[in-house]
Amino acid sequence: MDDEAKRADIALMWFRRDLRLADHPALSRAAESGRVLPLVVLDPTLLRDGSRRRDRYLASVAALRDTIGGALEIRTGDPAEEVRAAARRVGATAVHISAETTPFGRRRDGRVRRSLAEAGIELIATGSPYAVGPGAVRNGSGDPYKVFTPFSRAWREHGWADPAPAAEVAWHTDDVKSEHRQLPDPDDHEAGEVRALDRWRAFLDERINDYETTRDRPDLDATSRLSIPLKYGEIHPRTILADVGAESGRGAAAREKFVAELCWREFYADVLWHRPESAWQDLRPEFGSMEYADPDQVADLITAWKQGRTGYPAVDAAMRQLLGEGFMHNRMRMVTASFLAKDLHVWWPLGARHFLDQLLDGDLASNNHNWQWVAGTGTDAAPYFRVFNPITQGKKFDPDGHYVRRWVPELAHLDGAAVHEPWKAEDGYADGYPERIVDHAEERRVALARYEQARS
Repeated sequence: MDDEAKRADIALMWFRRDLRLADHPALSRAAESGRVLPLVVLDPTLLRDGSRRRDRYLASVAALRDTIGGALEIRTGDPAEEVRAAARRVGATAVHISAETTPFGRRRDGRVRRSLAEAGIELIATGSPYAVGPGAVRNGSGDPYKVFTPFSRAWREHGWADPAPAAEVAWHTDDVKSEHRQLPDPDDHEAGEVRALDRWRAFLDERINDYETTRDRPDLDATSRLSIPLKYGEIHPRTILADVGAESGRGAAAREKFVAELCWREFYADVLWHRPESAWQDLRPEFGSMEYADPDQVADLITAWKQGRTGYPAVDAAMRQLLGEGFMHNRMRMVTASFLAKDLHVWWPLGARHFLDQLLDGDLASNNHNWQWVAGTGTDAAPYFRVFNPITQGKKFDPDGHYVRRWVPELAHLDGAAVHEPWKAEDGYADGYPERIVDHAEERRVALARYEQARS
């Protein structure tokens, strides 16, 4: 058999944010064509992300390479050029992908599709990073949903496919042209599909039944922490939903709440699909006249917020967790976002960008639309007048002060809930904790007045 005949049955699987082998419709479809060359393209545009998230992504790539057995082609450069070059080199007539849904990803895939077409190669998209692909759920008039609750009902009624059967893949290993790039150790970053599945099974077995009552407690290890594996596609939400649906009996309400949290992720992806400009603009134009602080004039306050030195213990603990771990509990994301937007009166994109720079699970749709939700300029009608009180939030969700004491050692000498109000203790500032940079009650009044003015 000549070389051309031997190469005719090769398909190329281009992995992006789907770095796994199980429950992978695009990989299954590629495997139907014969041998599969797995490819990762390290796009310099994306590698400019914060070093923490870049290293976590590269660790996930390394885990995929190890799972495949080393036969992963890794290239660095413009995907429109690198994907075509890899496909032409092995004679692939099709490149398989999971469909991308972000504005950047859609533009990139359009360029790659055109580049491949010039070479007579097809780009085939199967599946997406979501249980229900963005754009699939619409109301009775055929329009997209703007509010979560009706979307969630329609999303559940629409339903989703079962996990894709395990693909029997014959990897093309004869001529892999990987760069000799030093990739991070997956063990150092808890990266990869195996760890993601282990984390999920442990949560399903040990903690999900208490999720409804404990999910808002940053002092407890009560959440799944699957947002990071979901970010890189080490596990698919369809897998999670199938496992949750297979359970019955105790914890039904908790599992429903957990599914609702997955639905929020899908809702925000749907919003971004229909309104790509909302990535960095207010979704609700009626707040376009809102008065905000000039970032240059409040630079010291913004720096204090970023460093966790606002004088509000719950806010500072969360911001220090972000700097220390590249992660923040979801309840605390709302508290800290509200503080920047409504106590410091800073337009939300500045905070959203800081989070994306720091978070290992930084996801454009979820991050930026959650910021808008907190700021009151995004989805749902009510939150514009909701101003999170950092003191009461701390007392309610960190009642014994363990979370604050972990991340704010200057307050470790204060017992119990006293940690949330160091100004009430004689020795509250004994170890150098900063005093409050603003008066929350006063800034709340200012924020509400500005919202009312903008609405009128």
